[in-house]
Amino acid sequence: MNTQAIRRCCGLWWLTLSASVAAQAPLDPQRFAAFSEQMHRKHGFDAASVQVTLGAAKRLESVLGAIARPAEYKPWFVYRPIFLTRERIVGGVSFWNAHAAALAKAEQEFGVPASIVVAIIGVETSYGRNTGSYRVLDALTTLAFYYPPRADFFRSELENFLLLARDEHLDPGLPTGSYAGAMGLPQFMPSSFRAWAVDFDGNGKRDIWHNPNDAIGSAANYLARHGWQRHQPIALPVPNAAANAAQVSEKVELRRTVAQYRAAGVRTLDAAPAELSAVLLGYENKNGQEYWLGFQNFYVITRYNRSPKYALAVVQLAEAIEKARAAPAPKSSLSP
Repeated sequence: MNTQAIRRCCGLWWLTLSASVAAQAPLDPQRFAAFSEQMHRKHGFDAASVQVTLGAAKRLESVLGAIARPAEYKPWFVYRPIFLTRERIVGGVSFWNAHAAALAKAEQEFGVPASIVVAIIGVETSYGRNTGSYRVLDALTTLAFYYPPRADFFRSELENFLLLARDEHLDPGLPTGSYAGAMGLPQFMPSSFRAWAVDFDGNGKRDIWHNPNDAIGSAANYLARHGWQRHQPIALPVPNAAANAAQVSEKVELRRTVAQYRAAGVRTLDAAPAELSAVLLGYENKNGQEYWLGFQNFYVITRYNRSPKYALAVVQLAEAIEKARAAPAPKSSLSP
């Protein structure tokens, strides 16, 4: 993404936009200056340099439009087919085969199944084929100063991004990512990168943009650090029954046990230990609801992305990839 020229007028910073982007309002000079001073006060940055860096950012209407229409708002029967495709399943098998050693190492070290790590990278970026084309600087600056509903969150991520760039010796104008500023194969936000990205191959760099080994280790470390339980169930389907609807939770909060759900008439298709904490979730299909009981590991996946639809898509893609990888290779038509 090309950097737009910056013009300073009457002591204020204004964005010079190309013909391909409609004219925009300037950055709020007070917030801009306050943020720069904060970076100086908290982290020792030169305030003027921060202003120059952020002055080189563009306000992008496409970012504001995208964050207003996240895929998670789609009903389940529309959301699921986006990710449960033959291409992602076959791609997951290929990614697993190509990086089997790193995935096995991650599973042993962090306790997270290889299939889950592969599925997360598959859902996030189609195994690195679509890591996002927005400059992270543009995306975060736009959201930090032009998106009031979550401005505090994105200002914090912008702060972490500038720290990341300093720590990792990166030009802040170069990294690209999603419209929300998520980066690399596993789509880490800057704060997540700083806290949980790992140098998994020991080459001295944490590179989640170009190094699948680091992406694999970082995703597994993230899940482990958020409470992943080794060898424990993730989610189980629940038969459609009248008792289920009244027990459905709107949030992924583990406030009841399997035993308590059973006492309320909820049954899983497969056995689950009575003492496990769980949450019953409903998913909209064309002809009614389907129900799933999610456990601690399901909750952990929602720490990666808060949407229960996202978590179930990861679970189902992981199962499909694992099944496809275990299937015998088709015989050649030329075989005798």
